[in-house]
Amino acid sequence: MKRIEKYGLQVDEKLVDFIEGKALPGTDISQKQFWMGLSDLIYEKGPKNSMLLQKRKDIQAKIDAWHIEHKGQAFDFDVYKAFLTEIGYLVPVGPDFAIETQNIDPEIAHIAGSQLVVPVTNARFALNAANARFGSLYDTLYGTDAMGSLPPKGGYNAERGEKVIAWGKAFLDEIFPIDGMSHADATHYHVEDGKLVIDGKQLRNPDAFVGYRNDPAKPEGVLLRNNNLHVELYFISTSDISKQDKAGLSDIIMESAISTIMDCEDSVATVDAEDKVLAYSNWLGLMKRDLTAKLEKDGKTLRRRLLPDRKYVSPTGEAFSLKGRSLMLVRNVGHLMTNPAILDRDGNEVAEGLMDAMCTVMIALHDLERKTGNSDYGSVYVVKPKMHGPEEVAFTDEIFTAVEAALDLPQYTVKIGIMDEERRTTVNLKECIRAAKHRVAFINTGFLDRTGDEIHTSMEAGAFMRKGDIKNEPWIGAYEDQNVDVGLACGLHGKAQIGKGMWAMPDLMADMLEQKIGHPMSGANCAWVPSPTAATLHATHYHKVDVMARQVELIKGGKRADVDTILHYPVSEGQNWSHEEVTSEVENNAQGILGYVVRWIDQGIGCSKVPDIHDVGLMEDRATCRISSQHIANWLHHGVVSKEQVMDIMRRMAEVVDGQNAGDPNYSPMAPDYSGVAFQAACDLVFLGTVQPSGYTEPILHARRLELKEQQSG
Repeated sequence: MKRIEKYGLQVDEKLVDFIEGKALPGTDISQKQFWMGLSDLIYEKGPKNSMLLQKRKDIQAKIDAWHIEHKGQAFDFDVYKAFLTEIGYLVPVGPDFAIETQNIDPEIAHIAGSQLVVPVTNARFALNAANARFGSLYDTLYGTDAMGSLPPKGGYNAERGEKVIAWGKAFLDEIFPIDGMSHADATHYHVEDGKLVIDGKQLRNPDAFVGYRNDPAKPEGVLLRNNNLHVELYFISTSDISKQDKAGLSDIIMESAISTIMDCEDSVATVDAEDKVLAYSNWLGLMKRDLTAKLEKDGKTLRRRLLPDRKYVSPTGEAFSLKGRSLMLVRNVGHLMTNPAILDRDGNEVAEGLMDAMCTVMIALHDLERKTGNSDYGSVYVVKPKMHGPEEVAFTDEIFTAVEAALDLPQYTVKIGIMDEERRTTVNLKECIRAAKHRVAFINTGFLDRTGDEIHTSMEAGAFMRKGDIKNEPWIGAYEDQNVDVGLACGLHGKAQIGKGMWAMPDLMADMLEQKIGHPMSGANCAWVPSPTAATLHATHYHKVDVMARQVELIKGGKRADVDTILHYPVSEGQNWSHEEVTSEVENNAQGILGYVVRWIDQGIGCSKVPDIHDVGLMEDRATCRISSQHIANWLHHGVVSKEQVMDIMRRMAEVVDGQNAGDPNYSPMAPDYSGVAFQAACDLVFLGTVQPSGYTEPILHARRLELKEQQSG
């Protein structure tokens, strides 16, 4: 590759060409200003970045040594907690405070709803997610198992259409009831004297009617609002389902994905300049609103692009619009990884998190100069993952202060999302939020990464429980509750998002409808879903639960969880599993690792729906891979299984994964020789799991992906 010198940095020419030829034009930032700013950022913040990573290693070494020293002794929690305090793992808790974040968009501060996370390297997925602000409830009900069964094959099925209508009308009766009748019996909706009239009757809450489209006597759309979320009743005479409806209602359009995280981290495979340019290019297209993607459908070539705003007329006759796109956040990488796209003056790869910070914020300048773009309040939303404790959060605040200065932005233009997914952040969450109290716009939980760190932190304590049992232990419930409690105590109510994790089974929408209402009930005003379809269904939960009111209830109710419960790690007391139970657990983990890693290494796919051992499609990313690999590594370390047993299972599961991918023309089988880079990467994750930093998968995956790319380039 060719590198170009830029103020002490050696930059891959692909990245230089993108920055200078595409990203900077249209901003007021000169090439000199950008490269000098990036160079200063790297040389000023790089050493501290390295110091913080070394501190992680030092703390982990002390924890490992403590567990080894106390092995076989009766566990004394007070002694353990005092030790964690002594080494700086637990920090003193300061006085109460409230965050001071300003200029927050309503999608973050006031609207509770679904949140999508999407690999920014896939333009079609990114556009679909951004455009998922509004979604068809009827299409979702018809095409999924949400009503208990999948649709019959073939053309339109009238019987299923009737079930869709009945489900939709029952939802409307619950959320937008009509005085004296059901929506199922309505024959005509119209606007008269600024009021919505349904067969001579009105909504029980007339204020829920907020707008309409086209002719008030026969509106094409009727806009309703509940819990700050919009629902549009859509009327058009040509659809199959409208012909079955007494009022000609053809769809119920739900305000669905309120916000979307465009992900440069866990769901992508970006290991070099070529990959980073792809990620940055799509983020640029989203910020400039000119990103497009081709789609082949029914023999036609379609082109996806960002949707425009939606136009309405208010009950009093004034024209207004609703944003037609989800509010977009961007997730940067964490502090750990480096990337060969840029080398410093000593020939070392630079911290990828510093590169992401400068590049993604600079690209967002295109949105800040637009009156009707992404943020209406002049903010840039950056989700920062995998931070360990308050010191690392404070460092992130420093990074963005430096970026803002370099790009002539007011301080605190950049808002950050704190991923509560590492144990040292969880047990110090209040101080983590305090460290970025001028920037915090988002906190959330993530069971998978959090459990991966739980296992790695206490690796020497003993063999961990089976994964299903870990999930049912008191610590995980306390972790989820504390995240909400601390967030509310720190003033996030009405100012910032408190989020919950992913529903990982995109094909099981009936189960999601039954279970995921627990997230808004927990006080979370957003939760991750795997698709626009899931976002539309999950939106119904936010109509049933007024999250803002629920948060007020929780604030009055006081603290539900404490750090002491969270610190009790879920190590098994006596290993009494049968051979079959052990084999089944390892097989399940191994199959998931292999199914994910083979696509990551061979095809550069960072997130995909991977069939599990029972052929149930699960959304897999590096978080799922982290917990599975750490779990096997822990059992290997404590002799629950042998290396020979695990290798035998890895080979057998490779054959299973090969069979599951037999229909993919781009797939390269791992069996029967097991010598491919992908299989070796999966084995590295397991057999070298105890020595990976914090149990992360990135170092191995990046190294192996680069190895394969070098082979392919000759």
